[in-house]
Amino acid sequence: MPKTVSLGAPRPHRINSRIGVGLAGGFYPAPHRYQLYLCEGCPRSLRISITLELLGLHDSVATTLLTLPAETPGAFAALRGAYEATWHHYDGPLIAPALCDRWSGRIVSNHTPDILRDLAGLPACQGDARLPRLNPPTLTADIDALRELLDRDVTPTAPPRARTTALESLDRRLASHTYALGDELTAADVDLWVALTRLGPTETLSPYGQLRDYVRRLDAHPAFHGTVR
Repeated sequence: MPKTVSLGAPRPHRINSRIGVGLAGGFYPAPHRYQLYLCEGCPRSLRISITLELLGLHDSVATTLLTLPAETPGAFAALRGAYEATWHHYDGPLIAPALCDRWSGRIVSNHTPDILRDLAGLPACQGDARLPRLNPPTLTADIDALRELLDRDVTPTAPPRARTTALESLDRRLASHTYALGDELTAADVDLWVALTRLGPTETLSPYGQLRDYVRRLDAHPAFHGTVR
């Protein structure tokens, strides 16, 4: 589930609209139309922030960072307004990451995988050969499978045996590939780098030389460099 960023009744509500998907309820992919609410310290928010950098979207998609309610009261009030505009008499928790439509004031989605896919489909990303193809159709199933593995077994709270098995498998994979799924950077690398860095300092990966070197290599990439872990 997305991260709950404020207190409220335990009534999680997933909003699954999409940008440019379908005529009924779809949102037109216009530049400068959308805004993202991201949560400090949230791995899903970090995935989205890196993706924005990789796709060069920070100038066309506004971003608001939520910290503590006392530190960013205006941001929390704006997010609350977006939920209330989307869900009549909404009294549940505020969920971030959240993608909002600035034209209508409504939430488009708070489902991170959909947000990540929709960002790659915005007009600013189309036809620019310099940008990575983060979600090539031929790798959709592989990206989803790796994300499921990471969310289950490569976390600080995963069972140690399962985590070790997963890390050993990923280490072997990187022995023959530059990136998670081959020789091109994809969304799977955003997921993998975030999962690995959540385990602790790079030295934590010392038993897994390929993974350690992979993290260090992506650390030097402009989109990954300087991010708050």
